[in-house]
Amino acid sequence: MTAAELARYLDHTLLSPDAVPSQVAALIEEAVELGVFAICVSPSMLPLASVVGPVALGEVKLATVAGFPSGKHTTQMKAAEAAAAVLHGVDEIDMVLDIGLIHLGDRDALAEQVAAVRFATPAPRLVKVIIESAALNDDEIKLACQASIDGGADFVKTSTGFHPAGGASVHAVELMRNYVGAEMGVKASGGIRDHATAIAMINAGASRIGCSAARAILAT
Repeated sequence: MTAAELARYLDHTLLSPDAVPSQVAALIEEAVELGVFAICVSPSMLPLASVVGPVALGEVKLATVAGFPSGKHTTQMKAAEAAAAVLHGVDEIDMVLDIGLIHLGDRDALAEQVAAVRFATPAPRLVKVIIESAALNDDEIKLACQASIDGGADFVKTSTGFHPAGGASVHAVELMRNYVGAEMGVKASGGIRDHATAIAMINAGASRIGCSAARAILAT
């Protein structure tokens, strides 16, 4: 895989709680230079033009998050965040499921969360569902994937990168790909900082990689 091909797997991400507009501007500049698929920024950084001035993303897509990072927001709040982001021109929403509901096995409530965000994020915009796979057992990963399918999501995603249990693993990506099949996206995110790890996730079934180290991943 060439660097240019690998770049099209990457969501170049800045979700640090202490991020400032100059860092967002630098992220955009680097994303366009590297040719990544998307950038992902916090909702407070939207609309981009009001934060960093006129922006030319070219082919780079714009993503943001909802219910981030804990997932312990109400369904209505997650949907409202998504709807506001759509008005600000985003192409993709990465929403966090309520992990407690996953532990409880409440597939219907989980699917309701996803469906609400899906309704607020009309196609062709994409909805990615973050399940925090490192905090789940295999059966819970399957349940979260099933609920994501039920709710009409386009992707399932391993991690926020903020949970103490950790980020993406090859095992989790393989399970998620197996559960959702070939038609749905799988995004590996959390702790992916080098070329070898990114390629391992892609070989395991990831169709997108979330990272804050795009230049390092593409430099090897």
